[in-house]
Amino acid sequence: MRAGRRFRAASARLNRRMSVMREIKDQFSLLWRVSRGGRALYLMGFVFMLLSVCCSFLLPQAIRFAVDNVVGGLPASGVPLIPRLLAVFGFRGGEDALRRNLYLVGMLVAGIAAVGGVFNFGHHICLALSSEGMIKRLRDALYSHIQRLPYKWHIEIQTGDIIQRCTSDVEVVRGFISTQLTEIVRAVGLIVFAYSFLFPINRPMAAASFAFLPVIFIYSSAFLRSAAERFLAADEAEGRLLTIAQENFTGVRVVRAFGRERYEADRFDLQNRHYASLWMRLGEILSTYWGVGDLLTGLQMVALCSVGVWQASAGGVTVGEFMVFISYNSMIIWPVRGLGRVLSEASKTSVSLERIKEIMDAPEETDADEPDSDDEAELPVTGDIEFSHVTFSYGSQPVLRDISFTIRGGTTFGILGATGAGKTTLAYLICRLYDIAPGNGEIKIGGADIKRFNRRRLRRHIGIVLQEPFLYSRTIRENVASLKSGVPIQMIREAAAISQVDGAINAFAAGYETIVGERGVTLSGGQKQRVAIARAILQEPEIMIFDDSLSAVDTETDARIRAAIRKRMSQTKKATTIIIAHRVTSVSRADVIMVMDEGRILEMGTPEELLSRGGVYRRIYDMQQSIADEGSTDNDPA
Repeated sequence: MRAGRRFRAASARLNRRMSVMREIKDQFSLLWRVSRGGRALYLMGFVFMLLSVCCSFLLPQAIRFAVDNVVGGLPASGVPLIPRLLAVFGFRGGEDALRRNLYLVGMLVAGIAAVGGVFNFGHHICLALSSEGMIKRLRDALYSHIQRLPYKWHIEIQTGDIIQRCTSDVEVVRGFISTQLTEIVRAVGLIVFAYSFLFPINRPMAAASFAFLPVIFIYSSAFLRSAAERFLAADEAEGRLLTIAQENFTGVRVVRAFGRERYEADRFDLQNRHYASLWMRLGEILSTYWGVGDLLTGLQMVALCSVGVWQASAGGVTVGEFMVFISYNSMIIWPVRGLGRVLSEASKTSVSLERIKEIMDAPEETDADEPDSDDEAELPVTGDIEFSHVTFSYGSQPVLRDISFTIRGGTTFGILGATGAGKTTLAYLICRLYDIAPGNGEIKIGGADIKRFNRRRLRRHIGIVLQEPFLYSRTIRENVASLKSGVPIQMIREAAAISQVDGAINAFAAGYETIVGERGVTLSGGQKQRVAIARAILQEPEIMIFDDSLSAVDTETDARIRAAIRKRMSQTKKATTIIIAHRVTSVSRADVIMVMDEGRILEMGTPEELLSRGGVYRRIYDMQQSIADEGSTDNDPA
């Protein structure tokens, strides 16, 4: 039994390690993909860095040669590296000649330092150019991929979390690529070079210095494991904090209107305190790490000096060699110490890469059923729109329940119903923002199943105006023309005139060049809706969907907009128009009206037919007319 439990525990540990290795492999495969085009420059940066390390190790050797061989008169041992370097520049004399020309050693030291500086410059410039290019490609890949993700994914993921992954996490990766990864290679290079010089000089001193390296590595690895999960928790908390801030700044008018400043400040403060507490805990761990690291560093220096004094008293080390040991130990001590910091940054990078990879692994919208060579002009978007036994749900509760109806091409179709009746879902399904699951019915346009339509091409032929339209933080002109580039201002004004917003725009000091602000904050709700309607009209689509897009417009303006749209369609091509509304007046001029409730069709017919039946439509009509009559009576000065 015990053996079995031990075996299962060992298997679980092995599986976890294998899983971690697969995650690391997947994460760095992402970096490998985005490094395409900059790998040679990045490798060149590493070559320059290693050459710079070589130059930095030559400097103590030159000082040792000057102290021991030139000034001290000791015979040169091992490979006479410094005399050979001097010979390269034309000096052929020995130590006696150097004693008379000691400045030559100084010039050599200065020359080595200058060459090392050039290599160091090349290292930094190559890594900067290549790493920034890699991060640019990563940002481009992220942005492009997010643009192609399904609408459902955007609804489920918080905007603040997406922004945090595309900014803070990408910056963490950039820092690792440009700095931390090179520091790892530099630290390893320094250790290899240093001890390849130190062990031939004096083994006891080299062993005393080297003995502390495994301790530092083990300690750093333990810290890495303890810090990784905390870095992930801090990153996720930052995403939630950004989401709260983004929502609050976007909805600042609502917050002010309802006097919720104190509530929103407290909500932000609560999340901010949680976020700060996570980083405070991380700060405690980091402080402990650096404190213990300082202790280990001090003990290493004490051990090295103690062994050095013992070796010097026994004649086992010269003054120059002792200086070389101190110099080399000082050179490697901070990179080795920094290796722990780099490993902690590597844990953050691993977390950030995993969060970025979660976005990149999200499946994009695909149109596998439609060949790429299909001619867009042949799409039957002007034909009838047919729903056949469609059932749809966002979760376990159905939103549409086995509905079937047909919208004749070129007609105006009204959809009336209460909130939650499934009206907006119909618009989403026509645009293929959501797809119907197999076996839950089908939607056809012009007799063709819309699943055979390429989404991007289909949506170019559909103009949709939502109840809460989105406007970019640009000018009104740019917002109206955002779906059609290079449109003359006269066409923009014509579309705005149809949507009854041209006069309001001209009332602004800057007219059509007025900046609407983020999400159109400088415009009223009705103005935003009318600007969005102008944008859809300018698109000239074959199918137009107005999803309760006149809810913020008064009844009189609503009527003028609908009349202007009908006139425009009679003069140009006849588009299929779908009007989704709560108000009877918004759909009263439609060719056919469908009344929905809880995902089912209650009744359907022409306005006259529905009124004569005395059903749900008639009751809604009478109720809204009664309210309108009461309002007009209240406003009567008599």
